[in-house]
Amino acid sequence: MSSPAPGVSAYLLDSHVLLWWWFDPARLSDAVHGLLVDPTCEIWVSATSIWEISLMHHRGKLPELAGAISDLPSLLQADGFKGLPISQAHGLRAGAYSQPHRDPFDRVLAAQAELERLVLLTADPQLTTFPCQILW
Repeated sequence: MSSPAPGVSAYLLDSHVLLWWWFDPARLSDAVHGLLVDPTCEIWVSATSIWEISLMHHRGKLPELAGAISDLPSLLQADGFKGLPISQAHGLRAGAYSQPHRDPFDRVLAAQAELERLVLLTADPQLTTFPCQILW
């Protein structure tokens, strides 16, 4: 996957990256782990990731979040991560992509990374077809 442009210090986490950070950091690439522990990096978490994680939890897939699901914003803040809302422009861009990728969460993340000029941190090779910068 591509490397970030020189001087880039703002990144957007894919949902699985956030979950691995919390529950299985050994799964993170060395590069991503280094960014997440670097206090000079600006790390963003999309509202779409919170939505996806909440859906997964309520479907029984993330029981480890039982005590914390209602307080995810505080967990993000404790890690120094910033919340990124979903705008109308993000929605329009996500819907306009010609890629056959059908996951609406991934499409919004790609649109947010592209429009906000953030590097998307993801291990998902399917996202490399979108016009956003990706690092793993």
